[in-house]
Amino acid sequence: MWGLSRKGDSGFSSSSTALQVTQGIHATALTAIVTGASSGIGAETARVLALRGVHVIMGVIDMIDANNVKESILKEIPTAKVDVMKLDLSSMASVQNFATEFNSTRLPLNILINNAGICAAPFMLSTDNVELQFAINYLGHFHLTNLLLDNMKKTTRESKVQGRIVNVSSTGHQFTYRGGIHFEKINDPSSYNNWRAYGQSKLANILHAKELARRFKVLP
Repeated sequence: MWGLSRKGDSGFSSSSTALQVTQGIHATALTAIVTGASSGIGAETARVLALRGVHVIMGVIDMIDANNVKESILKEIPTAKVDVMKLDLSSMASVQNFATEFNSTRLPLNILINNAGICAAPFMLSTDNVELQFAINYLGHFHLTNLLLDNMKKTTRESKVQGRIVNVSSTGHQFTYRGGIHFEKINDPSSYNNWRAYGQSKLANILHAKELARRFKVLP
């Protein structure tokens, strides 16, 4: 457990909680989208952001669980601003519909937290015929990010507050297939390994985040 408590340059460690990391932050002017916010890390992220005053949009596939999380947040924080919107990251059409619906609200977008995902699933194809872990964990979020970028850029220009895109990954990226991402074998069931495929999708998340950082780096 020593490694989890070792603090990094930020002053926090792997064992730091969302409450600790956001202590003292007042963010009532911000809007955030959190995918997969109906349980686990996503639900806690939505709760703490709402506690800090952020208007939280929960992008979820399970509307019942998400509405239960929303009710729990409102019970704890009656003044919280929380909305639930349908989002199936395994379907590019659903991602498109979500982005279109969100952008039509004219809400600003300061924070996008690409959190939803599945882990070590057996071989399955998405509705768009892409291996399911790669489709949900990476492609869906990649498409969503692209569709929301103009909104985020506009929000940054108008608010003078720098936006944030967070791709939730894991150490699983270290255990992908030999050579990294096997684009030519994404849909090959004969070479599929559920944990390697998960690692492949997490590596893609990290590479996506690094490229976003490179393209949108603000020079001092």
